[in-house]
Amino acid sequence: MNAIKDILIIGAGPAGITSAVYAARKGLSLCIVSKDIGGQAAWSSNIENYTGYQFITGPDLVQKFRNHLEQYKFDILEGMEVVKVEKKEKGFKALLSNGEIIEAKTIIVASGKKPKTLNVPRENEFTGKGVAYCTTCDAPVFAGKNTAVVGGGNSALDAAISLAKISPKVYIINIADKLTGDTVMIEKIKQFSNVEILNDAKTIEIFGDKFVEGMKVLAYGGERLLSVEGIFVEIGLMPNSDFIDCVEKNDIGEINVNCGSATSCPGIFAAGDVTSIPDKQIIIAAGEGSKAALAAYRYLTIKRE
Repeated sequence: MNAIKDILIIGAGPAGITSAVYAARKGLSLCIVSKDIGGQAAWSSNIENYTGYQFITGPDLVQKFRNHLEQYKFDILEGMEVVKVEKKEKGFKALLSNGEIIEAKTIIVASGKKPKTLNVPRENEFTGKGVAYCTTCDAPVFAGKNTAVVGGGNSALDAAISLAKISPKVYIINIADKLTGDTVMIEKIKQFSNVEILNDAKTIEIFGDKFVEGMKVLAYGGERLLSVEGIFVEIGLMPNSDFIDCVEKNDIGEINVNCGSATSCPGIFAAGDVTSIPDKQIIIAAGEGSKAALAAYRYLTIKRE
């Protein structure tokens, strides 16, 4: 790991994985650093809009991604994170969460996004004890128990559909005046008699002893206590970009890129949900990942000439 890599790829979701495949096929030396393989794609229970698959689960698609990665030989540091990126006179230096340092000629930032939190009393205390941010990961634990999903978009509706199959009662706590997910998702959720939608609703507090026992919400002008043991927070995401300061970002922290995946810092490229590219979709992230790898290859080729 002491040798300077051609490319350091930060993140192994659809964008990072595709970047790695394209870079490997170009014969570049590379390394992936990522907390996990799959990123947000692994959180999806049902995927029906990824070209080539009329239906596939998130975990199954991620396994196919992993299988594809394993066809090539390069370093994959899974379970680690990049905590700081610094420019050098030539190339870049990345500090990892384990204290290791990796040097690279170029960087592709494909670190995706992380869930937003509710910022209500006792949320942090109950995280992992009834409060969850990944339905695909944690839903089975709440089979036979009342649950709530906070949010009104596609992610929230996908979570509610999954939970409705195993929970006797599912509440959707939606801060907007109506659900904002796709029509097909809204129609699916209406088919479940055990799902109750609370629009214009806001979570005030989470309560319990050692584990979640319920939540207090403000709905229809008054407070209401909901007896639930699982609370799934699906209110959106924020970019994982705090570790890098040498690139321009927009007002919500997304890394600004041009149509060629280049950032404001020569030699640093970015792809996927961490960028300012609109429409966060698995297939878009994958496409942007390929663009970033090809752009990095061109950059390295020009630098060598």
